[in-house]
Amino acid sequence: MGTLLDVRGLTVAAETRTGYRDIVKSIDFSVGEGEVVCIVGESGSGKSLTSLSITDLLPPGVIRRSGEIEFAERRLDALDARDIARLRGAEISMIFQEPMTALNPVFKIGFQLIEPLMQHQGLNRSQAMERAIESLRLCGIPRPEDRVKQYPHQLSGGMRQRVMIAMAMSCQPRLLLADEPTTALDVTVQAQILHLLMDLRRSFGTGLLFVTHDMGVVAGIADRVVVMSNGEIVESGPVARVFEQPEAAYTRNLLDAARAVAS
Repeated sequence: MGTLLDVRGLTVAAETRTGYRDIVKSIDFSVGEGEVVCIVGESGSGKSLTSLSITDLLPPGVIRRSGEIEFAERRLDALDARDIARLRGAEISMIFQEPMTALNPVFKIGFQLIEPLMQHQGLNRSQAMERAIESLRLCGIPRPEDRVKQYPHQLSGGMRQRVMIAMAMSCQPRLLLADEPTTALDVTVQAQILHLLMDLRRSFGTGLLFVTHDMGVVAGIADRVVVMSNGEIVESGPVARVFEQPEAAYTRNLLDAARAVAS
């Protein structure tokens, strides 16, 4: 398995009244082709900003101060905004935590699905709609021919998240970034979404970087785990090793908390 994403020395900083303050501090990690890597940590640990920095989607006032990000033997940190935009949706896609903030409420589902297909795949409107309907079907959405005519608010939370996954996977990207995509869902729907992501990953060979605070999710889907606290990586490695022999006290605390909830 070759390395698909290699991040070295990544530092992300937020603007303050007295200058910039580092909130992600010189971290290193990688994702292999077809591999699932989970970044886990509490709120404010820097895990979401880490994933957003890969495709330069950081919020205003937050910058990538330093570091190298290599994707498929290309230096993303050296690309300009136009080249990064070409990669987004085509070779690297992202699933956000809350689909209602990522989906445009004034456009129908079909329109939002066909736009990246027409832009990145060169399909005409009819071809793109056929692909969009098939993507919805692959994501377990019933009657996709009808769903493309609906607006986001007409779908349940679980259905909206499936639409986001269909949109992210429609161009068959090599890397999928998922920023806590199941947090707002109930346990049953969460399990369905995770199962769907694993099926799609096996079908397309997509590498997956999954951000979560839930060690139970990590246990269920990850090949390797990166544990973050206060903007730093405190531990990383294969899931079996980290769960059975955690080296960092913070990791042990996360595991103890997860076991307490499970019991």
